[in-house]
Amino acid sequence: MTTPFRLDGLRALVTGGASGIGEETCRVLAAAGAAVIIADIDQPRAEALAKELPGSSVIMVDITDEDAVNRAFAAIPHLDILINNAGIGLVGSVEETAHEDFQRLFRVNVEGLYLVTKAAMPKLLASRGSIVNIGSVAGLVGLKRRFAYCATKGAVVALSRQMALDYAGRVRVNCVCPGTVDTPFVDAYLKKFHAHEIQKTRAELHARQLVGRMGMPREIAYMVLYLCSKEAEFVTGACPTIDGGLTAA
Repeated sequence: MTTPFRLDGLRALVTGGASGIGEETCRVLAAAGAAVIIADIDQPRAEALAKELPGSSVIMVDITDEDAVNRAFAAIPHLDILINNAGIGLVGSVEETAHEDFQRLFRVNVEGLYLVTKAAMPKLLASRGSIVNIGSVAGLVGLKRRFAYCATKGAVVALSRQMALDYAGRVRVNCVCPGTVDTPFVDAYLKKFHAHEIQKTRAELHARQLVGRMGMPREIAYMVLYLCSKEAEFVTGACPTIDGGLTAA
């Protein structure tokens, strides 16, 4: 038998690829043989990561800038895999959410995904490639004081299923829905919204998963790897959770 989940000879692009789930996804895909393009706005982190991953490269791009996205993809001759990982969060109920913050989340989490995917689609159609969007359990169930974030991740789930239908048999589209994952994203959230009780809030984040801990970025990255691989050719339109049991309760 051949070794499963290999991506030898394939080129993958990961948005938000310089940190957190994106960084671990770049590492896991590269280890599986893919040539990884790290797309990010943090040039020092992206370039430092690229030095560790043979065959990788860096594209500096703001995914909310349509012209910049189109220029970036015009320079890519071939693409097999797209991972839409870049995203931002926000804490607040509908009353606590400022209009400009609501718009900012949709610009990054939804419009950015749209712009990147639209630019990538001709190349993915040519290669009969695969898209994996990083959604969230927040797109499947309500989370307290995550009004705008839930709205955007619900859109990511719906867009993923819709594209799977439009491109069935030509490009596979799936959406991974993680629970709370211990990343720099979470660290920034704790410092911004719970600076006076970081350890207490971190413990609460661990506890809300049935298994009693937050997920690790590498655990999400391995699910992404499976969905990109030949072994997952029968999987499209799927939105699997990887959440420590959060949505089971």
